[in-house]
Amino acid sequence: MNLLQLSSAMLYTAFILYLIATAFFGASIKVNKKENKKSLSGTIAITLTLIGFAAQLGYFIARWIYSGHAPVSNMFEFVTAFGMAIVLAFIILYYMYELSVLGLFALPIAMIIIAYASMFPTEVAPLVPSLKSHWLYIHVTTVALGIGILSISFVAGLIYLIKGIDQSVATKRTTWLEIILFLLVVFVGFCIVTVTFETLDYHAEFEYVENENTIVTDYHMPPLVSPKGGTLLTENVMKPFISAPGWMHGKDAGKKFNTLVWSLIAGAILYLLARVVLRKRIGAAIQPLLSKVKLDLLDEISYRAVAIGFPVFTLGGLIFAAIWAQIAWDRFWGWDPKEVWALITWFFYAAFLHLRLSRGWHGEKSAWLSIGGFAIIMFNLVGVNLLLAGLHSYA
Repeated sequence: MNLLQLSSAMLYTAFILYLIATAFFGASIKVNKKENKKSLSGTIAITLTLIGFAAQLGYFIARWIYSGHAPVSNMFEFVTAFGMAIVLAFIILYYMYELSVLGLFALPIAMIIIAYASMFPTEVAPLVPSLKSHWLYIHVTTVALGIGILSISFVAGLIYLIKGIDQSVATKRTTWLEIILFLLVVFVGFCIVTVTFETLDYHAEFEYVENENTIVTDYHMPPLVSPKGGTLLTENVMKPFISAPGWMHGKDAGKKFNTLVWSLIAGAILYLLARVVLRKRIGAAIQPLLSKVKLDLLDEISYRAVAIGFPVFTLGGLIFAAIWAQIAWDRFWGWDPKEVWALITWFFYAAFLHLRLSRGWHGEKSAWLSIGGFAIIMFNLVGVNLLLAGLHSYA
């Protein structure tokens, strides 16, 4: 087994340990009758989380040694680092507040992010010239750490809303909360269909022309959507129903849109099954598990995550990024889509802190803001790469 295979095995091990730890965090909530009382389940859960994080750190180091550079140079590596940053931020905040329910939500979010990374090519490739800089390590790792910490604000805000919103009647607030939970289920659906078709070793090749270049792309899911103007090369596979819309840009846009469609289908099926089994909204089903959780504590954790994550993101996403842009492209700022959405993210969390500290937006208002911030982070991670093309497209 070479270092690359070892790193893959360690990442898979970390994923499994996080999954088991999530189950123990759930068990610790049910058995922990007295507030702030540590349970055996909680101890096992955080121990497994620490071992899982060590395994993921081992993945990071092994891949670094194998490739000769920090493994943050493409989307697979960056998204995986993002998932690892969420776990690290959770571990720190867990030891600050010892709130087990945080792990019940934070670890699944991290696992979804790590699973999403599998959508991208996992091969180790030589660095393109613009990435051969020590600023690669400084800028990208700081950004991953910053948004990882900010993501814990989303986790605490989501728990706050599930706990605090009256689930006995259907309102606009319960509807929006259920939409958020549905979108998380869609990501779970993505993980399931990705693993399923990879296990089946599914392949379907298309040929299409983009910018006067002939490109052959390999689908790993049945092609519901073909590349724009694409020709199916593989025989005895399902024929696509539609072509990717013309407004989609970026490498393999049709393949990514096909994955999105499959994820929505799988997510809708999972969500409907959950509603049939639970016979109520998912939020209403989860709420009784949170009876011992203090809303003020969740509000404080959400704010603390932003207070820590915002300056870290400012350093990595704006300051270090501008310095590297000046070195690589001879300008500090160029209105590239990634740069624009990094600035939007920064302004949003700056507004979050302003509204909280000067306007008194605590509690539910603050929780909704944390949801909005995470939506911007995810659009920057998913939407910008799916829909927009720019100088960061090499990733």
